[in-house]
Amino acid sequence: MVEKIITLENVSLVDFLGVENNTIKQVAAAFPTSKIISRGNELRIKGTTPEIIRINEIVNSLLEHYHKYGKLTNESILNYLHKEEEVPDAQEEKEDILLYGTKGFVIKPKTANQQLLVDCAADHDIVFAIGPAGTGKTYISVALAVRALKNKEVKKIIITRPAVEAGENLGFLPGDLKEKIDPYLRPIYDALDDMIPPEKLKFYQENRIIEIAPLAYMRGRTLHNAFILLDEAQNTTAMQIKMFLTRMGPNSKAVITGDKSQIDLPRNQKSGLVEAQHILKDIKGIGFVELDARDVVRHRLVRDIILAYEKVENRV
Repeated sequence: MVEKIITLENVSLVDFLGVENNTIKQVAAAFPTSKIISRGNELRIKGTTPEIIRINEIVNSLLEHYHKYGKLTNESILNYLHKEEEVPDAQEEKEDILLYGTKGFVIKPKTANQQLLVDCAADHDIVFAIGPAGTGKTYISVALAVRALKNKEVKKIIITRPAVEAGENLGFLPGDLKEKIDPYLRPIYDALDDMIPPEKLKFYQENRIIEIAPLAYMRGRTLHNAFILLDEAQNTTAMQIKMFLTRMGPNSKAVITGDKSQIDLPRNQKSGLVEAQHILKDIKGIGFVELDARDVVRHRLVRDIILAYEKVENRV
């Protein structure tokens, strides 16, 4: 008999192996002449070479399924054991799908400009996605980051926002610094919750594979092998956005999102996003995508609200 060891990386062992190692027990039952032992994040397989090759193929298929859908079911395990490679929603395997959410739903661009953002990110190392609320610019950008991590194109994700007060005084909020800052980062957490299972997201954060922090925490760092997202960039100063952009190291990509109609800076302070759009527009390797009311994917009234405010602003 020969032995092979498979190391399970970037998975929740409870979700992947199942209660009382149910996943491995099902695989082992299909190969009674082989032995599969689960120890920590390792699977030790003992058996004949042909069976080990087949078991390895099945485990890799299950890992791919887990990373795509965030879970394994008895039905999906049986499908792979019986060489039935089709899985739920297999007919939807198209190039425009970014990934599958934690509940199995498809995450992909829903509008032409969202698709343009995806294409622009593929062709540029720095992308500015500018548009009003509800156009999906942050959600799509987070999905691009998660996909890059899952595909091992980067080793970590770093997501940041400027902690600028929108009509409220941050200092009077209760709690320590983290508790004061977290409400500003809540939309990021919500997007990640849709895309990564809770235990896996916890693992990523505890091991700093995914970092979510205020913009001020980026100063002095060099960020390499990373997908970096700066959200709400309209609330950065010129110095802040310059500081952020110069953090990039080798093999990194950055997406900067912002809404120029919702600037919360003091009236005498110019938005770093507006200035960067003007200064950097002709640099090769930096892309700009403009989203508008047609890209709104929230309640149908949000589009009408945006258009109504634009009419008033254009009269001023």
